Amino acid sequence: MLVAAAVCPCPPLLVPEVAVGAAGETEALRGACLDAVRGLADVELVVVVGTGDKAGVWTEGGAGSFRRYGVPKAVKLPLGGVDGPELSPALTVGAWLLEEAGVQVPTHAVAVRPDTAAERLLGLGRGLAELADRVGLLVLGDGSARRSVKAPGYLDERAEGYDGAVAAALAAADVTALAALDADLSAELLAEGRAPWQVLAGAAEGASLGGELRYEDAPYGVGYLVASWR
Repeated sequence: MLVAAAVCPCPPLLVPEVAVGAAGETEALRGACLDAVRGLADVELVVVVGTGDKAGVWTEGGAGSFRRYGVPKAVKLPLGGVDGPELSPALTVGAWLLEEAGVQVPTHAVAVRPDTAAERLLGLGRGLAELADRVGLLVLGDGSARRSVKAPGYLDERAEGYDGAVAAALAAADVTALAALDADLSAELLAEGRAPWQVLAGAAEGASLGGELRYEDAPYGVGYLVASWR
């Protein structure tokens, strides 16, 4: 069953070597993420969940790199090999967070497409929760990328309210609210976290976990939310 979850955004700027001069600007976000991820150290199995261009599953390890950002840095999932397809960018950030947080637990990874229907995501989450007696999820996804005029998707007045509602759901470990997130609105607001958050909602059904919101801001016009569930 699900006993813990860490919810983090996945901008590559979390990685200091990628951020370079902006590393200081993301220090508070990075610290909140690492604190949340350290809460997964006592589980039997960690499952990293993030978006990808294609759906995929990694059960025997997996590796990714930040070369697409001009940084010759590679990472891999804990206690696994490096065979198979490369981890998606979101999952690569997740592998980096686990490495930086010192979490050495058997780890699987799952990539979901951002446009996946809610029912499929909820069902996937239910299945992940049954993989071990003590499962932890590392859930990776950004909020709306339309929080300001300089945001990747420009300003949408609905974006702040959307992210605020997600933040409240994460703080309260409200699986019903996450499960009810509207896929069309999420897509319009460029909120790729919707799909991973709904996997979490499915996994946490009946688990009676509590939530703690560790970070909420939109420093680059993109909503970044960090939470811990236990």
